[in-house]
Amino acid sequence: MPTADPHARPRPTPPALADAPVLAHVVRGGVVESVHRASVAVTGPDDRLEQVWGDAEDPVFPRSSLKPLQAVAMLRAGLDLPPPHLALACASHSGEAFHLDGVRAVLADAGLAETDLRNTPDLPYDPLERDAWVAAGRPPRALAQNCSGKHAAMLATCRGRGWDLDTYLDPDHPLQRLAAETTQDLTGSPVAATVVDGCGAPAFAVPLAGLARAFGRLAAADPGTDEGRVAAAVRAHPDLVGGTRRDVTALLRGTPGVVAKEGAEAVHAVGLPDGRGVALKVVDGGSRARAVVLAAVLRRLGVASDAYDRLEDAPVLGHGEPVGAVVAADLGTTVRVVDPAGPGTPAEGTAG
Repeated sequence: MPTADPHARPRPTPPALADAPVLAHVVRGGVVESVHRASVAVTGPDDRLEQVWGDAEDPVFPRSSLKPLQAVAMLRAGLDLPPPHLALACASHSGEAFHLDGVRAVLADAGLAETDLRNTPDLPYDPLERDAWVAAGRPPRALAQNCSGKHAAMLATCRGRGWDLDTYLDPDHPLQRLAAETTQDLTGSPVAATVVDGCGAPAFAVPLAGLARAFGRLAAADPGTDEGRVAAAVRAHPDLVGGTRRDVTALLRGTPGVVAKEGAEAVHAVGLPDGRGVALKVVDGGSRARAVVLAAVLRRLGVASDAYDRLEDAPVLGHGEPVGAVVAADLGTTVRVVDPAGPGTPAEGTAG
């Protein structure tokens, strides 16, 4: 499995970034101060691309949005976790006490310890937890890093299969090869590039259309399948997937039947129970517009949710007080509706 050369000259800006329309405005005192561009893909229950903003076919790095797919790979390798621990395997957790206790339990059940973790030591993701951690004089630890649930599950998978523990992050390790194969299977797209993620695990590049397709498949999967087990765990334990103060947790809790996971550099993927999928990438990688754009797309698709107030809560402050907000642009002016008569064929005009 080839990996990218960190010193190689960058390729031209991919269409998913270069062709992305303005989908969010940063408004201060009634004046647009900044804008955020984003590409979005919406797939239907038949896996076909239905609506596109920007480009949906050029690869991007979904980052932690791929964790539910990696969890499916671990189940395919024979891992057997109870639903709360399976949710933690899909998590970019906040580092709250119940997250850390769950990670310890996954490790202990496999006869492993925190010292077996190879993910990058870090402070807790949640600001309040991070402040308390620092105030207590604790250094960064692999346990506290937001990907420790995934890494604990990866180690437990390797222990069960008799695979080497020390090299489980190597792209050529059997676990990571299976993760790449499973990603290709669920997205219906080849892995275009493999790089090192922030936690040290391999990160795969796939198109937004493929990411949306995979989440639609997860959300509509039969309960007895590996995909259905992951979906059920994510739905049943939203606090473990994110945290007490996280928008992904609010979305999972407030939107019946969805499977959702955000990723670094402003990626978000959502599967709807009818099999539709949504995947988005904000071009500049900043997170402040991610949830706002996602809410606008879900509203356009007619998704009922109690989480919209949380997703759209993006104030712009002046002297500590709200003086504006990050708001979604008119999506109807930039959407491309894909003609169902032919794969990938754009329909005439745009949809309002």
